Amino acid sequence: MLTYWLMFLLPALAALMMETQRTSVASDIASAKLDGAWIAVGVILTLLIGFRYEVGGDWFNYFRNLDDVAGAMLDEVFLMSDPGYQFLSWLSLEMDWDIFGVNTMAGAICAIGLVVFCRTLPRPWLALAVAVPYLIIVVCMGYTRQGVALGLAMLGLVALGKGGTGWFIFWVMLAATFHKTAVLLLPLAALAAAHNRFVALAWGAGSLALGYWLFLQDSVEKLYTSYVEAEYQSSGAMIRLVMNLVPAVMLFVWRKKFTFTDAELRLWLLFAIISLGLFGIFLVSPSSTAVDRIALYMLPLQLVVFAHAPDAIGEESDADVSIPVLGVVAYYALVQFVWLNFADNAFGWLPYRFYPLEAMF
Repeated sequence: MLTYWLMFLLPALAALMMETQRTSVASDIASAKLDGAWIAVGVILTLLIGFRYEVGGDWFNYFRNLDDVAGAMLDEVFLMSDPGYQFLSWLSLEMDWDIFGVNTMAGAICAIGLVVFCRTLPRPWLALAVAVPYLIIVVCMGYTRQGVALGLAMLGLVALGKGGTGWFIFWVMLAATFHKTAVLLLPLAALAAAHNRFVALAWGAGSLALGYWLFLQDSVEKLYTSYVEAEYQSSGAMIRLVMNLVPAVMLFVWRKKFTFTDAELRLWLLFAIISLGLFGIFLVSPSSTAVDRIALYMLPLQLVVFAHAPDAIGEESDADVSIPVLGVVAYYALVQFVWLNFADNAFGWLPYRFYPLEAMF
């Protein structure tokens, strides 16, 4: 567990020591100002995600995927399900990098998306600490395809906050080549950007239809059968949905105190509404897994709200603001402690094993 706690405690300590910086989500990717410290964060996360060994609930399933790709021609790879991930698998086999090549490339995409996203927030180190217990440890280290999709989606959200609707659509479409469910984010571009309600609805429906035609039409029956008719249940889904519910409620209560641009506020209120809706659907849905997997795309809401919250609900003095910062750190330390010690699937992540060390010793 030591590796996981170091991953959390280092950004948490930095968050407690750093003052707020107002770098809006409306900033573009190039202005995220990735200094040496943040480049180091990206590299370290890439290595920890990429060279993990027998870590993650689906570890052995990804080996079967490599077997499916082995011997395929490149044009065949792009005709497979989730072609983005299949391409990484094919490339890794061609370079004789095995599973570690796939995971390292996937980890790099997750890390880049997360680091760029965090750097656009007023308290980036606090956002990174918030991301560690679930987004990094569970999603990026456990759900490789959806972790990549989420990393690309975060790049899209940075662009969308700036008003770059076209770039948002590009990143989400690319994310959908790793996990088809990412297309469900496409209507956000229209709903967040368009001021006319009817134009927004038409654009949202059109983009979703395009995404469905490109990525989902051949798989929707299989997905429905697998998740809904089979009534798959995700252990801990209720807790994870509540974790999105908390920042959603906070945003509604204190939205006037958050220093968002109009575009940002529309975007994150949409995330809050969707998080509330998913919680309601969970209460009546026969399959918690289906709702849980969609809710993964709402995880950035936690980073945004808790990176803004100390300055929104605290007083102007550093002494007063440090109290809610400490509260956020304590809350996510508790989340990580409970998950590592009591989650049904935590055994798949414990202990953390780093392949270079395993190979040496």
